[in-house]
Amino acid sequence: MLTRRAILAGLLAPLAPRLSRAQATEIRVICSGGFTAAYNILAPRFEQMTGKKVVSAYGASMGNAPDAIPQRLARGEPTDIIILARSALDEFTARGVVRPDSRVDLAESRIGVAVRAGAPKPDISTVDALRRTLLAAPSIAYSASASGVYVLTELYKRLGIEAEVAPKSRRILSERVAAVVARGEAEIGFQQISEILGIPGAELVGPLPPEVQQVTVFSAGVLTSAQQPEAAAELIRFLSSADAAETVKSTGLDPITRRG
Repeated sequence: MLTRRAILAGLLAPLAPRLSRAQATEIRVICSGGFTAAYNILAPRFEQMTGKKVVSAYGASMGNAPDAIPQRLARGEPTDIIILARSALDEFTARGVVRPDSRVDLAESRIGVAVRAGAPKPDISTVDALRRTLLAAPSIAYSASASGVYVLTELYKRLGIEAEVAPKSRRILSERVAAVVARGEAEIGFQQISEILGIPGAELVGPLPPEVQQVTVFSAGVLTSAQQPEAAAELIRFLSSADAAETVKSTGLDPITRRG
């Protein structure tokens, strides 16, 4: 007489190859901060839908922080997908790191201003108001990635206040600017709006005025060294799908959905 264990083993035997393939499919992703909030919701949903495992790491789109995407790739971390600012993705593509036909734009992101929760919200509604606010602020923090590069190298110059505000501005590595503001270590912080929302102890004042705003496109691409290129492309299709758009929007981004 067959035992219950033997019967169960016989029933599961035809499924074993399929299960082992699903378990073996691990998609390794490095995601930059601007898309992280959306990604952290969508990646588990993709896993549930497909049975494929997503292994996640995080880092800035650019810069020399140890966890920044360029530094991770330089160390040879196994990676299938990178999600980061489009300008940085294009640089990796030009260097042969990313497959040119794999690049997909996921969302547009805008820079916002954060203050400590409960603190008076300064006026940043116009360019002149933003200029006055920054001149009056005792301390300012900005990110080490795309938004921070823009603030330090372009925004201050366009406002004509670089000499006054650069010395009291601090570049934040490997941490959300809003977290630094929440601890009271800076009165005002600049970062992508999606990276400000949801940080305990910090509040979004609003976006930069349109005249001095910078829109960053966050995109995904498959590495030429990817171990799971087909599964990686499947994940990117999901992240850019209409089904994902509402989640992307809820995190402070403007989704760019693929059609067809």
